[in-house]
Amino acid sequence: MQAGKPILYSYFRSSCSWRVRIALALKGIDYETVPINLIKDGGQQLAIIEYLEETRPTPRLLPQDPKKRASVRMISDLIAGGIQPLQNLSVLKQVREEMQLTWAQNAITSGFNALEQILQSTAGIYCVGDEVSLFLYYRFKVDLTPYPTISSINKRLLVLEAFQVSHPCRQPDTPTELRA
Repeated sequence: MQAGKPILYSYFRSSCSWRVRIALALKGIDYETVPINLIKDGGQQLAIIEYLEETRPTPRLLPQDPKKRASVRMISDLIAGGIQPLQNLSVLKQVREEMQLTWAQNAITSGFNALEQILQSTAGIYCVGDEVSLFLYYRFKVDLTPYPTISSINKRLLVLEAFQVSHPCRQPDTPTELRA
């Protein structure tokens, strides 16, 4: 490992890890990946994106305008607290296996209903205005037809290089059958 080169302890399918990989790619930060297994060990999550923003402020991941910055944090809180945890494996293990996909889709749909309403008033090209500031990942085949704002933002984000190189299907620990 090079001196000063950050290490990202990452799980290929983790939406938290993907958001961090996107932030690192957007900021042009070269890093070493150390795969971890969140299923086996439980793992740890850190508020690393806020740390990156504070210690490496360019390019910005949060808008300069305080009202827009608050909107980004509100949307991030909705995703991190109201959508993402409900699709995590530790939660899904509490649901009968044959019901897990349906349960996860219902939880995501509920969160997307709220998110779509918020984004209709905050979105420009991306979630808040025209700067990339927020990243969304879901993996349970939720139909985005009822969510035109989420769908269009998601399509615009997924063509950006930072999102492509950091995608879960392109990580060193991605199982062969899930690789792109």
